[in-house]
Amino acid sequence: MNITKEQVDDLNAIVKVAITKDDYQENVEKILKDYRKQANIPGFRKGQVPIGLIKKQYGKAVLVDEVNKLLQDNLNKYLTEEKLDVLGNPLPKQQDNFDWDKEEFDFEFELGLAPSFEVSLQTKKPITSYKIVADQKMIDEQVERIQKQYGKLVSKKEVSKVDEISGLFKNEAEEIENRFVIELDKVKSKKATDALVGKKVGDVVTLSTKGLFKEDHLLTHALGVSAEKGEGLNIDVEFEIQEINEREPANLDQELFDKLFGKDTVKSEEELKAKIKEDSEKQFEQQADQKLLNDITEYFIENTKFDLPVEFLTKWIKMTGENPLTEDEASEEFQKSEKGLRYQLIEGKIIQENEIQVQFEELKEFAKGFIKSQMAQYGQLNPEEAELDSIAARVMGNQDEVKRLSEQLMSQKLLTLYKEKVNLKTKELTYDKFVSEVYGS
Repeated sequence: MNITKEQVDDLNAIVKVAITKDDYQENVEKILKDYRKQANIPGFRKGQVPIGLIKKQYGKAVLVDEVNKLLQDNLNKYLTEEKLDVLGNPLPKQQDNFDWDKEEFDFEFELGLAPSFEVSLQTKKPITSYKIVADQKMIDEQVERIQKQYGKLVSKKEVSKVDEISGLFKNEAEEIENRFVIELDKVKSKKATDALVGKKVGDVVTLSTKGLFKEDHLLTHALGVSAEKGEGLNIDVEFEIQEINEREPANLDQELFDKLFGKDTVKSEEELKAKIKEDSEKQFEQQADQKLLNDITEYFIENTKFDLPVEFLTKWIKMTGENPLTEDEASEEFQKSEKGLRYQLIEGKIIQENEIQVQFEELKEFAKGFIKSQMAQYGQLNPEEAELDSIAARVMGNQDEVKRLSEQLMSQKLLTLYKEKVNLKTKELTYDKFVSEVYGS
C-alpha cells in the first residue's frame, strides 16, 4: 500500500491511497475459507462446498469489506503519523466507473486542514471584569425574606394588606378550579387589592386575571393552567376565601441563626448580614465570571483572524448530515456553526500553548466539590468524606457526567489563565446595576 499527500493550498489537500492485491489477498482468502467451513448450500456437505462457488457468491462482498477496512485503518494511521490537523473527516472523491474486478485500486480523499494562526492573550483594549457587590438595600431585603420565610402564621378574621389568603380560584367556562395562597404584597392590581382587603372567610371576590400579579408566572400557578394558556389571559375569576393569615416575622435570635447556618456559625444580626453579604457576593462572582468568559471568547473570535476551508467544510456538512441537504442548506449550516468552530480552534491553541490539562485526581476533587455544594442546598452542610468519595465514584463512572465536569473544569482553568494574562479593568457595581448594564433591564 502506498499513501501520498498532494497539497492543494494551505487549507486543502488530497490524500491518494494505492492498494495492491498483496495488501488484501491473504485476509480475503482466509475469510472465504472460513465461509466454506460454515456454508450450508443444498447439494453439498457442510465444509465441502467448492471454493470456486464460495468465491462466486461471497468473493466481491468480502473484497469490498476488506479494502474498506484497510482504507480506514491506514488512512487514520497516516493522518496521525504525519500529524495532520484536519477539520471534519476525510471525504472520498467520487470516481466514475470504479471497477472492483481489478486487482489494484486507487482512492483519493479530500482533506480540510486546520489553519495556522497566532493568539495573543494580551488584548489591545482592556476587557471589563465585573465585581458585583451586595448593597445594604439587598441585604436588608434578604433579612426580611428570611424572617418572613421562618416566621409563624397568625390566623385573622379579616383581610389586611399584609396578609396571606388561602382560597379557591374558579371559572367554569375555562375549567379552572385551583387552590392557591395569595400573598398580597405580590399582587400588582390595586383594584384586586382593594377588593380583597376587608373581606372575611367564606366571602367570594371576582378578580380580573389581567395584571393581577407582579410576576407573570404566579398567575399560571394560581389558576393551575399551563404557561401557554396563562400568558396574556384576560378573564374574570371567582376567588373564595378559605383562610386568612398574617405571617409574623421570625425573631433574629440564635435559634434562627443555628437553623440557617449550623450551630454557632453566626451569633448576631451583624454577623448574619455579613454572612448574607459574603454568600451573595460568592454567587454574584459566578455570574461575573461567566460574563467575563463570554466577553473574552467574543473578543478572541472577533480579533483572531484566519481563513477556513469553507468549500470543504460545506461539502462535509452536506455529505455527513443526518438528513440530505442542498448546497444552500449546507452553506447555511456552516454559517451557523462557523463561530463555534473558530473558537474551538482558538481555545484548542490556547490550551496547547499553555499546556493546560485536566488530571483525573483533580477532576475527582472538582466532582466532590460540586457534589458538596449540591448537598448543602438540601441542608447537608458537613457530609462525611467517605460518602463524598462514594458518590464521586458513581459520577466518575458515567462518561456523560465526566465529559460535562471536564468541560466545566477546563473552563475554570481557562478563566484563571485569562485573569492572569488578559488586559482587564475591574468595575465594581451592585447587582441591580450589573443586570441593567449587561442585560439592559
